[in-house]
Amino acid sequence: MSTQGNINLEKDLYLRKKAEKYIPGGMWGHMSVKKLPSGYPQFFSKAKDARIWDLDGNCYLDFMCGYGPNILGYNNVEVDQAVNEQRRKLDLGNGPSALVVDLAEKIITLVDSADWALFAKNGTDATTTCLTISRAATGKKKILVATGSYHGSAPWCTPVATGVVEEDTSNLIFFEYNDLSSLEAAAEKAGTNLAGIILTAFRHDVRRDQELPKKIFLKKARDICDSKNAFLILDDVRAGFRLNRNGSWFDYGIKPDLTAFSKAIGNGYPISAVVGVEKLRKAASEIYVTGSFWCNATSMAASLKTLSIMEEKDVVAHISGLGNTLRSGIDQIASNYGVDISQSGPSQMPMVLFKDDKDFSKGSKFVQYLLNKGVYFHPWHNMFLSFAHTAEDLDFALDAVEYAMKKISTDF
Repeated sequence: MSTQGNINLEKDLYLRKKAEKYIPGGMWGHMSVKKLPSGYPQFFSKAKDARIWDLDGNCYLDFMCGYGPNILGYNNVEVDQAVNEQRRKLDLGNGPSALVVDLAEKIITLVDSADWALFAKNGTDATTTCLTISRAATGKKKILVATGSYHGSAPWCTPVATGVVEEDTSNLIFFEYNDLSSLEAAAEKAGTNLAGIILTAFRHDVRRDQELPKKIFLKKARDICDSKNAFLILDDVRAGFRLNRNGSWFDYGIKPDLTAFSKAIGNGYPISAVVGVEKLRKAASEIYVTGSFWCNATSMAASLKTLSIMEEKDVVAHISGLGNTLRSGIDQIASNYGVDISQSGPSQMPMVLFKDDKDFSKGSKFVQYLLNKGVYFHPWHNMFLSFAHTAEDLDFALDAVEYAMKKISTDF
């Protein structure tokens, strides 16, 4: 890579200018780099394993994995082969291929709290479907949601209020994640009209330290749902199959009634899933949710192969081990240079923030230095490790962190 400040983004900047003419804002949603520090490429040309290339040929060791989906690494040979074989036979038809049954059986076999499964395309599809099922089963309206939690971009859950009307969120009641009294107060406010509680696998709000769930908090959520004939929903879209192959709360001994998956289950191919317990099977069969592309067979082939690989190989152990190595390395380097940082959340989904950095100026400068050394970090969003990352990759990354942390220690 080039030295700091001299990355060539000529093609990228040209295409950004062109995109402004044809696309509102030039790009939308979380993949727009307008909120990131300068120097981040907007467009990419290719990717392989744990590396990604921009339009100008700059190569980055990637710690975002496409914001999570590529758990096995970009362009995994086995997954792509399964997709290509299926594409030659059928992708989109008047009905699904037989793979929909195979995939449902596979995910039910793996996930501890699953008695049935249905599939969609995005995480938003899955979380919204979970709410619909819980309301159909209970005949109630109110859903408890943690303040700041991200559950997708539908009007009921989007973090940006533009275009959202009061009615979209009028049946939501908010509480603080991991706060028992706050959760109890929200449940009391819902009264007899509580349909469900939706929780992310852990608190992974952006721009703040992450929080693993307290077992006592999860148990309280479970008890409230049981006592009020409501349903506990696990939004495992972001963390699913990264923390535990059986579901992110398996080690806590807490079983959700409904779980939303996406991201990692297709290794980059578009697919999401809703799984649930037996008592919700009837409600799930009676609601109407669908999409023209929800059952395309190539994504299901990708998911079947991805889940099979994760069943055969201990992907969680690999990425958590690398995550611990990365975390301890960053901690040591920061300490050596007297830089005060915080690292939080599960190690396989790294989060690095700087203390006394409310405007993220330190974090922004840090990731800019890393970019120029060929390492792609995010300044305020949790990152992701993949099965394609290696010990050698971490050595490369930590060398870049050494350079960047030294610069931060003199810049601030």
